[in-house]
Amino acid sequence: MTTFSAACIQMTSGTEPEENLKVSTDLIRAAIDAGADFVSTPEVTNMMEPYKVAAQEKAQLEEDDITLRAYRELADETGTWILAGSLVIRKPDDERLANRSFLIAPDGRIAARYDKIHMFDVSLDNGESHKESNAYAPGEKAVAVPTPWGTLGMAVCYDVRFSHLFQDLAIKGGASLFTVPAAFTYTTGKAHWHTLLKARAIENGAFVIASAQCGHHSEKRRTYGHSLIIDPWGDVLADGGEEPGFIIAPIDMDQVAKRRRQVPNLQNLRAYSLETPKSEPAPAV
Repeated sequence: MTTFSAACIQMTSGTEPEENLKVSTDLIRAAIDAGADFVSTPEVTNMMEPYKVAAQEKAQLEEDDITLRAYRELADETGTWILAGSLVIRKPDDERLANRSFLIAPDGRIAARYDKIHMFDVSLDNGESHKESNAYAPGEKAVAVPTPWGTLGMAVCYDVRFSHLFQDLAIKGGASLFTVPAAFTYTTGKAHWHTLLKARAIENGAFVIASAQCGHHSEKRRTYGHSLIIDPWGDVLADGGEEPGFIIAPIDMDQVAKRRRQVPNLQNLRAYSLETPKSEPAPAV
């Protein structure tokens, strides 16, 4: 099977998992009714809780998480692949939480898990500050998982700025499509979101499916939206704009081989050493 329809859910997650679950489930069902074979939700779908203590109190262990359970049942009911873009999950062995992406197969089983590797730690000139590593434990493993259409490389949000991760997923993992669920801030999203995702698609000759959070989550947090589905040539097949909803696009995996033949950079990659010559002292006069 080389063709399928992919959908991205775009939403404005709040602080309560039950409310977010209802919104996301309704959107997933709408996307499936529109013909989606694969549906992705954004990063931190189950809650966008700005306070660490509150997030820890609300977060559940993977086996108890209501959103994951509901998505598994929905996948089994509808025969659809569902990517829980990421869920805030309690870790039994760490005070910090996990920002974990789940790929759920059409029979409801968890086909793959990926914990976000790169943490967004920054203080901006406008006073906005993010310190993900205070609340979330970074993942340590890249994940590439087989699907009926090709191998899928999993990433989350800030990972998109680390091109070597995607190259490793493509070359070592055999990935031909990437998922990049996100909650990009409005400022960085407006400046970089489209460019970064198009670059990851072009340089790896792969499809990118990137579901995004949008809108105002609190007085301190606004996300950019613009869920994107991008083909291996860098063309945007669908753009979610800045409002909640979903986008859907047809995916033809034959395009991957075609574009990689046209631009075979993954095959032309060469090992090299880095030389840093020391300056020679000026000759005496």
